[in-house]
Amino acid sequence: MPSPADPATDTQRAPSSAPDNDPPRMRVLTAPGYAGDVTPELAWHWWQSGEAILVDIRTDAERAWVGYVPGAAVVAWKQWPGMALNPGFDQALTAIVAPNQKVLLLCRSGIRSVAAARRATVLGLRAYNVLEGFEGDPDERAQRGHLGGWRRLGLPWRQD
Repeated sequence: MPSPADPATDTQRAPSSAPDNDPPRMRVLTAPGYAGDVTPELAWHWWQSGEAILVDIRTDAERAWVGYVPGAAVVAWKQWPGMALNPGFDQALTAIVAPNQKVLLLCRSGIRSVAAARRATVLGLRAYNVLEGFEGDPDERAQRGHLGGWRRLGLPWRQD
């Protein structure tokens, strides 16, 4: 799957209907099987305005070693070690999302959160994938944290 690092030039996904004055990184991109893809900037805006809940679906290890978003809900999609699906995901997610609330799913790179968004949609939730994830796409040296992502964009995060 091609990297959706720049929604303004992404040929795999088309913007949903949005006013012409919306900056490209503040638009919802259509996606099959869930409500859509959003940039970290739009996710932050929705979360801060109370329109959505932000759910970090990374493993406990990822949050401990790489960092986390203060105040985000935590429901791992897969569990470390082995990256097996979390059998408690459905119950935990539905327990924290209010009726008709948007749910923003954040993983490392915006890949696992696609599968989680599809599952959340099956559960009856209005689920969005956060493009680029927490760490962004790998650079030319295959290192994350330099190209896009929540952390690189300067959105709130911590590392203990």
